[in-house]
Amino acid sequence: MGGGEEQDLLRRRGIMCAEVCDATCRVLSEQNSQDEAGIRAQLEWCVTVCLETAHVFDRHPGAEQAADACRTCAKACGEFTAVLD
Repeated sequence: MGGGEEQDLLRRRGIMCAEVCDATCRVLSEQNSQDEAGIRAQLEWCVTVCLETAHVFDRHPGAEQAADACRTCAKACGEFTAVLD
C-alpha cells in the first residue's frame, strides 16, 4: 500500500473509531433505548473497532497517542461488558 493509500486508511479508521465510540456513548447515556443484549452488542462492536484501529495506528510513528486512546476506550467498554455479566 502506498503512502497516500495508507494515510487514507489511517484517516478512515480513525473516523470510524470515533463514530463507533460516539454511538456507544449515546447508547449508554439513553436509559431506555435498548435492552441488555443490544447494549452488549454495541460494547463488543466498540471493543473490536477500537482494537483494530489501534493496530492500524501502531504501524505509524507519531500515532501512539491515538492508539492509546483507542485501547483506553476498548478497555472501558470491556470493563462495562464485564459488569453486565
